[in-house]
Amino acid sequence: MRRRTLLTAALASGLGLAAATPVAAAHRRITGGYVLPAPSGPARLGTVALHLRDTSRTDPWVPSRPVREIMVQVWYPARTVRGHLPEPWLSPGAVPHFAEAFGLPAGRIRDTRTHGRTGAPVERRPGGHPVLLYSPGLGGDRGTGTVLVEDLVSHGYIVVTIDHTHDASEVEFPDGRVEVAAVPPDLTDEILLQAADVRAADTRFVLDQLAALDAGRNPDAGRRRLPDGLRGAFDLDRIGMFGHSLGGSTAAAVMNQDPRLKAGADLDGTLLGPAAVAGSTRPFLLFGSDHGPDAEDPTWNAFWAAQRGWKRQLRLRDSVHGSFTDGVAFYPQAAAEIGLTPQQLAEMVGALAPQRSIVIQRSYLRAFFDQHLRCRGGRLLAAPDPRYPEIEFVR
Repeated sequence: MRRRTLLTAALASGLGLAAATPVAAAHRRITGGYVLPAPSGPARLGTVALHLRDTSRTDPWVPSRPVREIMVQVWYPARTVRGHLPEPWLSPGAVPHFAEAFGLPAGRIRDTRTHGRTGAPVERRPGGHPVLLYSPGLGGDRGTGTVLVEDLVSHGYIVVTIDHTHDASEVEFPDGRVEVAAVPPDLTDEILLQAADVRAADTRFVLDQLAALDAGRNPDAGRRRLPDGLRGAFDLDRIGMFGHSLGGSTAAAVMNQDPRLKAGADLDGTLLGPAAVAGSTRPFLLFGSDHGPDAEDPTWNAFWAAQRGWKRQLRLRDSVHGSFTDGVAFYPQAAAEIGLTPQQLAEMVGALAPQRSIVIQRSYLRAFFDQHLRCRGGRLLAAPDPRYPEIEFVR
């Protein structure tokens, strides 16, 4: 990773560089949604959105709100998907603001569907499924890591994705409210450190709610019906976390603060705040984009020196910051209609072929969590593998 200020690191998030990249108006109308690559595992996917209210906090970005409200999406292996509709990639009310912010046609986003089926019953497993949390980059919605999330679920994980309200570009709540970003536009280091602290508090709160769900309680603010089989579905002794950009920093910070997390991964995120660089005694993966061998992120060096548990740093050659989001799937499909040049597209998602980038990311992220939450294998992370010459073992 190249040396970057906290400000620069946090700005390059969301769906990567897309929000800051000018694109031409669409030259032709293309109908239908974008296509997410199919998950590689055997499990069918179910999903449900939850509206959570933390009554112990006021909203840190809008102090007039007496309660901190967030949305999360629970993704899980499904027993059957018959009779359950595919979940939209983004809730309909959030689409107009998202489309304007990230330069993608609203109609195409509105029509994009995931492989998860809304409200499908949960596949039962003795002892429950291992659990992962996902936190997006600053300005990113909970769905911006769906390419990676779906694949992990297809291999037997429950994954809970978090919308950090008023940090996320937009969040739609069940009553139709759409809350947009309220982080001050002058992103000083102090503001970014505050954002890091808010995200860590959100994550610890979500961990609390997982215990409630597993016990059969319904923490949804509207008490909307939960999928059958959610009670007892979570293996709370095997919880990990990963995130992109500021979300990766959040994973590192909460790993330091909360022993409930047993393994964590940072996807190309500069580490913000003392907790994020302090390390832990539990496994952590640093998975970076290609900024060249002479451009190390000093916060990663600080973390490496402090980390007492298992650690590994990988670099994905010919990738960029935005390679680790769903932008790697969407922008190549959208390039012609929004007027992206090949150079602009490479700046957004990297020079590595998008499908290959996705396959590699999925393989190494799953191998990490399989090794440290399931005690499976470990060879892929032990040394370079000739099947994946694009992966550099930095240390």
